[in-house]
Amino acid sequence: MSQHLFRHGNDTAVVVTAKGRVRGYEYDGVSIFKGIPYANAKRFHAPEPTDTWEGVYDATNYGYVCPLMSTPMIFGELQNPHRYWVQNENCQNLNLWTPSCDSQKRPVFMWLHGGGFTEGSSVEQLAFEGENLSRYGEVVVVSINHRVNLLGYCDLSDFGDEYKNSANAGTADTIAALHWIHENIENFGGDPQNVTIFGQSGGGEKVSVLLQTPAADGLYQKCVIMSGVLDPNLEDTKGSGKELVEAMLNELKTDDIKVLEKITYQELIEVYNKVSPRLKKEGKYIGLVPNPNEFYVGMPIEHGFRKETADVPMMIGTVFGEMVTVIDPEASQRYRQERMLSKEQQIECIEKLIGEKGINEMFDEFEKAYPERPIADIHFIDMVFRLPTKKYIDMRSVLNSCTYSYMFNQDLPLNGNTAPWHCAEIPFMFHNTELVPVTQIPEVTQKLETQMVESLIAFAKTGTPSNVSIPEWPASTSEEEKTMIFDANTRLICNNDKKLLQLLKKYFGPVYGRELQNSMEFLFGDKWMKMWQ
Repeated sequence: MSQHLFRHGNDTAVVVTAKGRVRGYEYDGVSIFKGIPYANAKRFHAPEPTDTWEGVYDATNYGYVCPLMSTPMIFGELQNPHRYWVQNENCQNLNLWTPSCDSQKRPVFMWLHGGGFTEGSSVEQLAFEGENLSRYGEVVVVSINHRVNLLGYCDLSDFGDEYKNSANAGTADTIAALHWIHENIENFGGDPQNVTIFGQSGGGEKVSVLLQTPAADGLYQKCVIMSGVLDPNLEDTKGSGKELVEAMLNELKTDDIKVLEKITYQELIEVYNKVSPRLKKEGKYIGLVPNPNEFYVGMPIEHGFRKETADVPMMIGTVFGEMVTVIDPEASQRYRQERMLSKEQQIECIEKLIGEKGINEMFDEFEKAYPERPIADIHFIDMVFRLPTKKYIDMRSVLNSCTYSYMFNQDLPLNGNTAPWHCAEIPFMFHNTELVPVTQIPEVTQKLETQMVESLIAFAKTGTPSNVSIPEWPASTSEEEKTMIFDANTRLICNNDKKLLQLLKKYFGPVYGRELQNSMEFLFGDKWMKMWQ
């Protein structure tokens, strides 16, 4: 058994920050700091700088995470091993991993967790640990907690200037964390002029939000979006929160807006849950996502990219089977069984769902796009993230020559063999496959992990993901999406699914919508099925 080196003491991993000294610990050559406060904030208000402190701050414990709106459901631990932490509204804190607290000015990553804008935390998944990425890549990794749900995204602006940006308080927290990095990271061995923001799912959406928020300009130099673009119609937040807030106050039998600051978090969520279903059904504002205003421009697919951030280098991609683990269980089981049939039998099964014309038009396009896959896998192709991501890449590639497309396409040994799901690429990007058993594939895992991490590190260092472990990876253009397919046979493909995606939406969209209806309608209401009509 190998010997691990742990050090903790008055002369180990002690760093001076702008607010005072912090002490973490060293483990196998990486200095680790947890729970460092980067801001304070009153409920619904903008974050403010933390106070200075005397002595040395103990940075060996994860900080509070933002309170959740409901008790987490326990499922899917094989796919994405989770953990949950102590919740408190005072959640503006960060974790940091660095090879050394010296003056080398290494590239810096700031990780934005998923969970949409309503849940999640910096420690939620085991694969979020930054230690291995920091050690392997000689980079500084920072992960942050910030306000989400009503605490981070509820518009009270009609009730006073002090609430003018309550609809984007969570985003303001992320910018406060970027300011902390800009001010302090040199003392942790990082380069404040080389910061890459990256995130997956809701974290990827937060990257887009930062691109569209002028107050973040200059605080980062590159960005990575992993499965983080949705159809804007699913998260349309036009309008103010006036009707929502008035309904909450009416339920509380008061017209004093300050009551919403004083009641407990649980009371706040309970009253919200009483009044929001009606408004949601009527298609009105219910909060929980960023709301465009003078602070935030709005999502780029709908509002266009800001010229100030149009040239920020970007890696952006999705996973082949994003929603494979939340599809209707009965249908999912049937489709897995279909994979074992002959090609002719697979085609017959698909034809029953979408008709002869549909399968005839799609068959050749599917085989051109995914020649390594059985035709039955057409059931698992993601459209939730891939369709809008494709549009996002096309729009952004018109503006620059530094948008790099990828897809994670590696099947994993769940239920024998399953198309990759939402979050499946995270352990590979973080060099953390050793923490997630389902990623283990003989003669594949280590090579694929190396390729993905090397691409991420090369991108952070140079602005391009090309490196010796993969084929040459050029930027996409407005005419050609040049996509790196990450799997056992990593390769570059041009416009591989352009026509297929349109045919899928045309013929398969309604079927796809129904099969995901239970899980997606819960999040998006009747907007979900309207997408496929």
